Amino acid sequence: MTLPKIQVNTTMTTFRGFNTIGQTKKFTLVDFELVKRDLLNALNITQGQLVGRPGYGTMIWSYIFENQTQDTERAILAEIQRVASLDPRIYLQSANMYPQLNGILIEIELMLVPGQTTEFLSLYFDQQTASASYA
Repeated sequence: MTLPKIQVNTTMTTFRGFNTIGQTKKFTLVDFELVKRDLLNALNITQGQLVGRPGYGTMIWSYIFENQTQDTERAILAEIQRVASLDPRIYLQSANMYPQLNGILIEIELMLVPGQTTEFLSLYFDQQTASASYA
């Protein structure tokens, strides 16, 4: 799925945040590393589970166990677009989905806003562990 291009400011802002997942000493993340961690957190939470924020999270987990039809693929890609649009620091430029044996692989291209920095990411949604991770 290819999305329309947008015009952005080319000045770079540094985003700083705190992360304890997979960290041993340094808990600070910046820029794309922070944005990627926040996106992965949103994709690992089922929509409606976060107290006080019913729109946060994703409904992808309800589609993972469905038959992989074109309608299901469109719904999953639309859900990726919706979750990415909740974060004003990123713009989702493209997304592609590939069914796998025990889950789905989604390849996305993100642009850090403001700026021209883009990054390709591969997300794997594992049915057995019910978790999303970067592949």
